[in-house]
Amino acid sequence: MTSTLQSPPALLAGEGLPRFEAITPDQVRAHIPELLSGLQAELDRVETDLAAAAAAARPLSWAEVMDPLHRLGERLRWSWGVVSHLNGVCNSPELREAHASQQAAVVAFGNRAGQSRVLFEALRTLQSQGGLDATQERILTAELRDMELRGVGLEGAAQEAFNAASQELAELATAFGNRVLDATNGWTLKLTDPDEVEGLPESLREQLAQAARDAGDGQATAAAGPWLLGLDMPRFGPFLKYSRRRDLREIAYKAHVSRASGESDGNWPAIERILTLRRQQAQQLGHGSWAEVSLASKMAGSVAEVEALLEDLRTAAYPVALLELEALRACAAREGAAEAADLKPWDVSFWAEVRRQEAFDLDSEALRPWFPLPRVLDGLFGLCDRLFGIHIHPADGEAPVWHPDVRFFRVDDAGSGEPLAAFYLDPYSRPGSKRGGAWMDECLVRSLDAAGQPVLPVAYLICNQSPPVGETPSLMTFEEVETLFHEFGHGLQHMLTTVERPQAAGINNVEWDAVELPSQFMENWCYDHATLMGMARHWQSGEPLPEVEFAKLQAARTFMGGAATLRQVHFALTDLRLHSQWTPECGRTPEQLRREIATTTTVLEPIEEDAFLCSFGHIFAGGYSAGYYSYKWAEVLSADAFSAFEEVGLENEAAIQATGRRFRETVLSLGGSRHPGEVFESFRGRAPSPEALIRHSGLVAAGG
Repeated sequence: MTSTLQSPPALLAGEGLPRFEAITPDQVRAHIPELLSGLQAELDRVETDLAAAAAAARPLSWAEVMDPLHRLGERLRWSWGVVSHLNGVCNSPELREAHASQQAAVVAFGNRAGQSRVLFEALRTLQSQGGLDATQERILTAELRDMELRGVGLEGAAQEAFNAASQELAELATAFGNRVLDATNGWTLKLTDPDEVEGLPESLREQLAQAARDAGDGQATAAAGPWLLGLDMPRFGPFLKYSRRRDLREIAYKAHVSRASGESDGNWPAIERILTLRRQQAQQLGHGSWAEVSLASKMAGSVAEVEALLEDLRTAAYPVALLELEALRACAAREGAAEAADLKPWDVSFWAEVRRQEAFDLDSEALRPWFPLPRVLDGLFGLCDRLFGIHIHPADGEAPVWHPDVRFFRVDDAGSGEPLAAFYLDPYSRPGSKRGGAWMDECLVRSLDAAGQPVLPVAYLICNQSPPVGETPSLMTFEEVETLFHEFGHGLQHMLTTVERPQAAGINNVEWDAVELPSQFMENWCYDHATLMGMARHWQSGEPLPEVEFAKLQAARTFMGGAATLRQVHFALTDLRLHSQWTPECGRTPEQLRREIATTTTVLEPIEEDAFLCSFGHIFAGGYSAGYYSYKWAEVLSADAFSAFEEVGLENEAAIQATGRRFRETVLSLGGSRHPGEVFESFRGRAPSPEALIRHSGLVAAGG
């Protein structure tokens, strides 16, 4: 007589690639409680064993303490990670409700594990025994610090209040993001007169007609309309850049900057509540502000250190941004535009594009045909083969996917053929169900399974670029090419790690303000002649991008660089001061503080309707609270890393490959096993210098 073992529900598999199509909202409601109950029982057993070891004063081993904790955390990360992933890429009212119904219990379990005194003492015992390698030391130090920041030292009512705040913060973050998604999806503007699409390129008119067809106007065409404008970036961004109808640009801009700011359904109350709760938690932990809590796990040592970096960038960028604004006004005046004397925020993108074409004869929209997604992927994969010695090949059909647009790829070592990793690519915008932006996330983390066999890393790579239209493939803007390269840099650090301890593999245990190093590093290659010219081929004729266009891209690289730097400084300083200075008793709202900061970090005052904070998901619904500065901090590292390739000569193939292998063996391999400063020095041979960033940004030249 034979018996068959029933396979676990898809959501509880806990290993391997998820079966996305089988994971339903009903499964979330039914099986997350079951998972948490099992994890709770397992945690109780681990604590019992460790308490007995402590009572007997018996030495502890890494396998006895860290391995079971990792297994516990990985089972939760796998299952809840799939739910969170689907919530971001396949959002629906049913899934949203199911996610919300379980979030409190997930947070509660995280608090229970993170505040276990038995586990904390076991970790301290393990550390005090000695005999650990450098990676283990770093992992333990980080674990102990994180438990302290999660309130392990609190007791009784203080810990209950801390945990209640954690629960509420998780709910507030989810609700914040949902309101932004709803506000983005809830606004459209139907255009029916050809005059209303004057100046729009063919590709954008086709996209707006496609949106109109999707919304029920089955006969809509690019030539005759109607055209449906939305606030998702593939439609909104190009519209602001090309529309000659200033009145429509104003309407769209005001809708975009006021998203999720309504009295009844806006994010203002959530912003104040989030900031208040974070500050209260910081004070409970003995810190003066949430910014201090955030910086405890980052490269930057203090708020003052971050303020100093941002002030250096601000003073370099501000005068350049003023000159850039004057150049736009002069350009508008030459064209006889009524707004020349009173430029508004909805005019900047339009006149910057006119000025770009005037100064460089560069029409960024006209370059789209040279950047079809399949060609760009070939170029990106070829670069990775050249630099890092890896081979990337399609494996569509070998893994379950969550949407027909999604592709699957495998990564092998080019020399040995050894499998290294895999990744999903979800490239296109889906305004109704997919949140905006671009990101990389972990599907599987490099580790060893129970039998000691390697688990290869798998990444999610998510973009929101223009989708294919009819028979035409996704034709990318140059900015979308840069975004793809950026996210792939994150993916490379996740996938090419050689660290076997999952707590420090890939991006794990990498200080947050160093995490952007590989991603920003990869962006630099979009301006490398061999890389760009190797992939920029016209989608119909196969003709390469004309050399003159490449030269224009190079020349325009730092165009509006002052404004771009100042914009990042404004975001970063607003984030930092909201989390270091604002209190409910300070006599001003978060928005009033932001507008004070704007007096020295913007060259056009924010308009009255500007409620940017209400859609600042990075800091209120993501992981960047008091950490948005990380983009500029890591840019110092990434620019300096790329300058190592410039120094050996970008045409020197042997030297480029040798430098690329060294980058793979250090930055991409070592993950969080060593301090990022040490990892950088092992690649570069010295500490990082800001000189390359200043040069790449063009601020010195422009300021002079």
